[in-house]
Amino acid sequence: MGLRIGILTSGGDCAGLNATLRAATLRAAQSGCTLVGIRNGTLGLMSRPPEVEPMDPARCDAQMLRLGGTVLGTTNKGNPFSYPQPDGSFADRTGEIAEACRTLGLDALIGIGGDGSLEILRRIAQQHGLNLVGIPKTIDNDVALTEAAIGHSTAVATATEALDRLQPTAASHSRVMVLEVMGRDAGHIAIASGIAGGADVVLIPEIPWRLAPVVRHIERVRASGRNFALIVAAEAVAGEDGRRVLQDDHEGRRRYGGVGHHVAAAISEATGAETRVTVLGHVQRGGSPDARDRLLGAAFGVHAVELVLAGRFDRMVAWWNRRVVDVPLAKVARRSRTVDPHGPLVATARGLGICLGD
Repeated sequence: MGLRIGILTSGGDCAGLNATLRAATLRAAQSGCTLVGIRNGTLGLMSRPPEVEPMDPARCDAQMLRLGGTVLGTTNKGNPFSYPQPDGSFADRTGEIAEACRTLGLDALIGIGGDGSLEILRRIAQQHGLNLVGIPKTIDNDVALTEAAIGHSTAVATATEALDRLQPTAASHSRVMVLEVMGRDAGHIAIASGIAGGADVVLIPEIPWRLAPVVRHIERVRASGRNFALIVAAEAVAGEDGRRVLQDDHEGRRRYGGVGHHVAAAISEATGAETRVTVLGHVQRGGSPDARDRLLGAAFGVHAVELVLAGRFDRMVAWWNRRVVDVPLAKVARRSRTVDPHGPLVATARGLGICLGD
């Protein structure tokens, strides 16, 4: 076909991105296409000359499957529609991105990102006439119209392993251990790892919690003869006053963080239990992808290239009902998929006797 296809990773990093890049490279080469890797997401297309590198199939061996992060680099700062300038003003730099795509001779662009990145890329594509195919990736698993996004499975496995490691030390010291996990506005990581890791309490933003039910549950655990308890708290969980716990980062931006300490302090005061907090943080993003993320990345990368070959643009690759499908990007933008309070994972947690704080 001789098509030139650009590919980039955008937003936060996660495990499985390199498996996706590898799959897209091998499928493109098989079809006689050239895949052009764009470095550092949209920043690479705003640079002059554009920061690119050829995606060489010879370099895409099995070792690439095992690598965490992204070999192309990524960015989650600087909206190109309102990009900060040195003088403090903001400028629309999307025209530069479109110009770079045309300078590079790209027939299509594959964007691997979360809901925010995919929305930005789609707006650029719509306004500047670019052929775009999206691939969902996020540890938060909150992209609409897909049951799974690249990176989520590994993040859940990491949080589950953390619970496995916290349990023996909790038992040794008769403590209540609180594990704070990521997830942004969704509790997918918390509910999945809490079930898999045998947590006693799981707090997610989709279900408002109160201290009293949690205290009663911990007291029942004690009465049963067990001297410890494990609690998982998603970072976006609000306090009983309905306000979420936020912190300022080094750039002055407000981010989630600190709810684990808030929960631990409240439990300690109410029960007298000795509590400890582990904030898992970016450990959930890094490391080698698990088998599921490697498989998902491979399937998504192959299908994305096949969409380009078929001339089917403005689509996002998705996983639904154990199949690789594709959905309109227009139905993904400005939407998110949070935990269903009446869905199967919440029902499973309740059936296991896990307290959800309500």
